[in-house]
Amino acid sequence: MNQHYFSTAPSGDFTPREIEVELAGATRRLVTAGGVFSPEHLDEGTRLLLAVCDARDTADVDTADVDEDRAAPQSILDIGCGWGPIALAAALRHPDATVWAVDVNERARELTAMNAARLGLTNVRVAAPDEVPADITFDAIRSNPPIRVGKQMLHDILERWLPRLTAKGSAQLVVAKHLGADSLQRWLSETFAELTVARIARDKGFHVLEAVRSA
Repeated sequence: MNQHYFSTAPSGDFTPREIEVELAGATRRLVTAGGVFSPEHLDEGTRLLLAVCDARDTADVDTADVDEDRAAPQSILDIGCGWGPIALAAALRHPDATVWAVDVNERARELTAMNAARLGLTNVRVAAPDEVPADITFDAIRSNPPIRVGKQMLHDILERWLPRLTAKGSAQLVVAKHLGADSLQRWLSETFAELTVARIARDKGFHVLEAVRSA
């Protein structure tokens, strides 16, 4: 059923089951179900993205002289949240931030809401794309984007959300090399003149691309 994880309403019974994952430095027991992306475990691409973001979130910063570029994000977006690992990790690391977990898949949204409740997180806003207010902007976007929806649809998704980065805001996207990490990096650089795009990590065939908005 994984070919339908980007469907609005996946077919098949909704039967949540527990899995154990590492998020924000601790083991968590969360629920997943068929009809969403990687329902059996935390996939390798998301694992790499979380490691990169976790290292940044926990970096030592001199609170008496904080660089504005390193200021903690107050608004974070997870595009294509699935059962929620990226949004949940961000909410755990940034309890004062508002984390938007967005997915077209209604089952994914339900699972993310269930998992946020399990973890006692009150700063996660689960929404369909059209439910996010148009005036909301984001200090950070973190996503394992739905590459398999096709190149044009993926580009449409990124053209919708990346312009909503705040000044000095940044997006981290994880993409498998064999699914077009190189071409996506080129497209981002060519399409968004206001963004500086770089590859900041790679492991096991996955690359993390970062796009930083100028001031």
